[in-house]
Amino acid sequence: MIAIEKKLNLSNMKAEWSYDKNSDAWTMSSVTAVTDPEIKEEQGVSVCVPGAYVKGIDTNNDGSVNKKSGTVKGNLVIDYDASVKSSNGQIYTAQTAPVIVNTGAAGYGEQQNQNANSIYAKDGYINVTCGNRGKQSKLSNGTYTGDAPSCLVDQKNAVRFVKYNILLGNLPGSIDYFVSTGGSGGGAHAAMIAATSDNDDFYDYEIDAGAVGVYKNSKGKYITSVTIDGKEYELTDGMWGCMAYSTITSLSEANMAQAFEYFLNPNYSFNTDFQKKMAEYLAEEYMKYINEKNISVLESVVGYDLNGDGKKDAKVALKIEYDPSGHAETNGYYGTYVDLYLAEFEQSLNEYLDRLEYADDWTWFNSEGKALSDSEVKAMTKNDKCQAFIEGRYAKGSTKTTNSKGKMGSGPSVDNAGGPPDMNGSMLEKNNLDSAGGPPDRSENSTDGNNMNSTEGSTEKKDKNQTNIENVGTPEAGTTQASDSVTDSANYSTFSEMLSSYKTDISSIESGDSHEKNIVELYDPLKYIGAKGTNNPMWTRILMGASEGDISMFNSLNMQIAWLNAGTDAKIEWQWDGGHVPSEILGDSLVLYVDMMYGKYVDGAKKITKPSATGQSKNGTATEMTGKDISNWVTYDSKKGATFSLGDIAAYRTSGACKAIQGFDVIDYGQEDYVFGNSEKDARHWDRHVLNVLEKHQEELSNLFN
Repeated sequence: MIAIEKKLNLSNMKAEWSYDKNSDAWTMSSVTAVTDPEIKEEQGVSVCVPGAYVKGIDTNNDGSVNKKSGTVKGNLVIDYDASVKSSNGQIYTAQTAPVIVNTGAAGYGEQQNQNANSIYAKDGYINVTCGNRGKQSKLSNGTYTGDAPSCLVDQKNAVRFVKYNILLGNLPGSIDYFVSTGGSGGGAHAAMIAATSDNDDFYDYEIDAGAVGVYKNSKGKYITSVTIDGKEYELTDGMWGCMAYSTITSLSEANMAQAFEYFLNPNYSFNTDFQKKMAEYLAEEYMKYINEKNISVLESVVGYDLNGDGKKDAKVALKIEYDPSGHAETNGYYGTYVDLYLAEFEQSLNEYLDRLEYADDWTWFNSEGKALSDSEVKAMTKNDKCQAFIEGRYAKGSTKTTNSKGKMGSGPSVDNAGGPPDMNGSMLEKNNLDSAGGPPDRSENSTDGNNMNSTEGSTEKKDKNQTNIENVGTPEAGTTQASDSVTDSANYSTFSEMLSSYKTDISSIESGDSHEKNIVELYDPLKYIGAKGTNNPMWTRILMGASEGDISMFNSLNMQIAWLNAGTDAKIEWQWDGGHVPSEILGDSLVLYVDMMYGKYVDGAKKITKPSATGQSKNGTATEMTGKDISNWVTYDSKKGATFSLGDIAAYRTSGACKAIQGFDVIDYGQEDYVFGNSEKDARHWDRHVLNVLEKHQEELSNLFN
């Protein structure tokens, strides 16, 4: 304990600090966050702090300022009297500032140590970036390592390191206001680190790496404190808040949730009979899974009237029911659970419509397709803009929009082309891979300083006449089987061979790792939210692209339900037409939301609200409408807002499908299969629900395979 705490004390490490005049920020080059790293280049941490909190650098370790600029090795001399006013008016000091923890891990992959970005310095935040081992990490002997839960553990260890050095006075910031953020696989880890806060299932892995503030005594009891000047302080790996974008979690339910979402659309065309039948049976498995959980929600908490009594004061059990003749438009599925899903989608579209006032350079058109005059645009009411949007009478301007204070936010990189088919059978091209989106803008409102390109889905089109596909999964490639794949497997010649592989792999995982843990369960946030031993975050917000095909929307819905029932202020938003890892748009930003939550939950803090929009006084310059007319399936009413049916939104969702069934525990090993490997086998099948279906229906599925 003493040796670890001494070694990880920044005052003993002679860290290198660099000052940037343009951002008025000091950045610490990456240092190793643990005493026993397996891969030193991936287990470090970097911190960027606002210059206002720093008097200078002490190079002699005597507490005096020797340098005030440049690049120098030494320790920060912190100014605890200074303050910073954020762009939204919140006031922070070196003792109260939030700490933003960027969780990389795109595609659950490795991330090399890198320096933290100065993006949040002007708003008074401390910014943290850490490396992590991942599925393609290799030891010097060529063996793949970085299997679950090493990626998450490395991030937890970095949090412990930063909190410890804040307690020591080596870094500014508050240990009570840590916020995780990331996108895609990084979004998954942002959610997981918040969902598993301080749960001792991870302590042995943290101890293995030599983390600070987590130890085990001779009696096998965990100690989670550090000693500073003779006094003990509790040290946690927990989060106060979470801002996650396109969270690829929980993997434990991802395959069947994806299949259920696909199967809700009776017009979705699967490429093989085997995939179609797997979707049907996985949808059944998902219904059983949800119903056995016995989930209930308070209408007053979720904000919807789910039992149809005109009130929002009941506790409602969330169930999936099945009646193929009565609900043919959704392949027989209905119930309060999917009613909540539909309500969340309607709310997401209505929130998007409410924010149209923040669009200042769109071009608006009349019903004849002629661009409106500047005076006509200035006179447009909220309802006018909403109706124009529903009818597709617009062309979006730049991907950036401003609010009244000029704060910038980047828009979705790519829009989903159109909407769902009508329910009479006409259908959009089902594999609209243009909706996959792109990386967020790296301007001041971007979600973090890391590259968050989607690596979740391969978008390569396959020749319908081909009979074989390449082996799609390798640790480095980060690909998975595309939704237009016409061969069930290139690796297995028979169903029995494939089934045997699933049985062997899953049995080895369920038998436990070196710490007798099921590593798939360790990466299931739903196991930990509200569980004994977990300290739930105060608030969370998950932003998904409504048309992204990388994961089902049911996954984020399930996390929100669990967090709400655990007492967390949990919000999800499915950004209309947004692709994978959507950017904050139309006046929203990470900084605004954190400032609002700080004002809501921190005693004495200023209450922050979103600034009013200035509106649009001049029309844009586009000559043609590029909006999508969705009025054939979306109804807009000035009082009720936008409404549509469950069947319609199921078709909208599958128009962006980009993964085969099953899309995560892939038959020929996709990227997530490498997350759950071990020292003997780089990739392993891991989904018990998939195996349940394969075993239960093996005679029928065997006849359809390949």
